[in-house]
Amino acid sequence: MSATFLTHFDSITDPRIDRCKKHNLLDILLLSISAVLSGAEGWEDIEDFGHLKLEWLKKYGSFKAGIPKHDTIARVICRLKANEIENAFQSWISSLIKVTGADIIAVDGKTARRSFTTNDRKTALHTVSAWSCQHQLVLGQTAVDTKTNEITAIPDLLTMLDIENSIVTLDAMGCQAEIAQQIIHQKADYILALKGNHSGMQRELEAWWHKSVREGLSVEKHSTYTEVDTGHGRIETRVCQQLLIDKKWLDKEYQWSGLSSIIQVTATIHEKSTGKETSETRWYISSLGLDAE
Repeated sequence: MSATFLTHFDSITDPRIDRCKKHNLLDILLLSISAVLSGAEGWEDIEDFGHLKLEWLKKYGSFKAGIPKHDTIARVICRLKANEIENAFQSWISSLIKVTGADIIAVDGKTARRSFTTNDRKTALHTVSAWSCQHQLVLGQTAVDTKTNEITAIPDLLTMLDIENSIVTLDAMGCQAEIAQQIIHQKADYILALKGNHSGMQRELEAWWHKSVREGLSVEKHSTYTEVDTGHGRIETRVCQQLLIDKKWLDKEYQWSGLSSIIQVTATIHEKSTGKETSETRWYISSLGLDAE
């Protein structure tokens, strides 16, 4: 903790004048972040956490003046610069991550429940987050005005992150040529969901797929993998097929940076109780050239 947290948060600007600094800023930050990570949901919770864990906190901070009152914590934290907190936290989290192989980073937008209020016409909070599947933590997130602004928020979020040698997954909203180019530029790979927002590209790739099927798929370019899951009274069969793309066949506007393969995933669900069967096919484009499994 002393070698990581304190180092990364030491650069945050203290908004107080010297005569008002009864409590060290790093102590307040250490207390607040530790409390929130432990489940604190308000300023009073943070103060209570401090009193309960004072001996532990003193291992890493001075706390010469003890634990600050909750209104003091709130007053100091609310005056800090949000971008400095975000950059320090991002830097700290990155230092804790031990790279053990290609991480899958899922970038997705979410709307926070109960963040909309009708009285003051406050819109719901919508954020774009990057989730590390390997480390089971959020690597970074940024707030956006509306879901449609995810396209502009995603590049900013990716810029914050060290995604080198990772695989970035995005839904159809993030399936943009500029985003694919940025991911490749940052030395990572991508898997992007392909839907109606790129109907022309999807039609062209599907046509090329069916043309390849008619002519006979070569073992070198095509692979298939089937997975079956059971549970909750149903059987789900997922068939993944990956086909390496000949970019010369594609129209120039669809020759995206790094584009190497098209992936088709067909999920068939059989309900045991009713015998009803449903099927859905999803398409993806990727810079990867792995096998379907």
